[in-house]
Amino acid sequence: MKGKGEVRTRRSLAQHWLKSESALDNIVRAAECSKEDRVLEIGPGTGVLTRRILPLVQALISVEIDRDLCKMLVKEFGKRENFLLLQGDFLELDVESQLGNFEKFQNQNKVVANIPYNITGPIIEKLLGTIANPNVRPYESIVLLIQKEVAERIVAKPGSRTFGALTVRVQYLAKCEYICTVPASAFHPAPKVDSAVVRLIPRQLEKQANDPKYLETLVKLGFSAKRKMLRNNLQSVIERDELTAILERLNINPQARGEDISVVQWVELSNELKEKAKHNNNLEDELKDSDEIGILDEDED
Repeated sequence: MKGKGEVRTRRSLAQHWLKSESALDNIVRAAECSKEDRVLEIGPGTGVLTRRILPLVQALISVEIDRDLCKMLVKEFGKRENFLLLQGDFLELDVESQLGNFEKFQNQNKVVANIPYNITGPIIEKLLGTIANPNVRPYESIVLLIQKEVAERIVAKPGSRTFGALTVRVQYLAKCEYICTVPASAFHPAPKVDSAVVRLIPRQLEKQANDPKYLETLVKLGFSAKRKMLRNNLQSVIERDELTAILERLNINPQARGEDISVVQWVELSNELKEKAKHNNNLEDELKDSDEIGILDEDED
């Protein structure tokens, strides 16, 4: 049932309407919008965030998959000169190719999105790219409302239980900030878990991987059994004694687990092992056998 004035949600699209004024304000503040900005909004829903962003920016491009919601959005915002609505699945849509006749809306520099939990990984990957294939035209900032558990993993610090392969993959590509927690009660209908707002600032890490694909595979192996030490998880590609020597040379505890070392240290370890692999084909074989690794792919137990 839906009450008077309410919009029916579609379970198939994992829709939950954000009703918290404070959460909406936090998202807008985190986006730091200005009249020079061309903002991409993914999943505007009923337009509660759209309404706040439009007066602040040069142009707003909203992508919505729900046809009924598109009709509502056009009715309310269709006459605004700085608003453009694209109907479709963001994951399948080539946004720039749709904007050939709309120069004002091309080359968006910021993203704001309240995204469904079940497609968080693919959306982040489309926005950021991957370690091996980063977005060649990175955004200035990406503000996302996502599941709290995923947000905590994205912004995790080395040594914490939430630090994992996802942490390394995202932090290699962007500076990650936890803005605020958004409780389940802030939505209608309320989801089963809490959410959080994060801000991603795409940038090049100060230490770059000599072979990004190699780093991707190494991270996957390093977190394949999270409770095990690196020298155990990586023994398929290098002898334990050799790895211990490399870890010590990098000032890394030889008993370290994957979550104990920073993203920069992961890069340094990758570069060292890549050099070692010139004389050892084991990791090269792992690379040849590995599939493309996505942002949210996890092999941790």
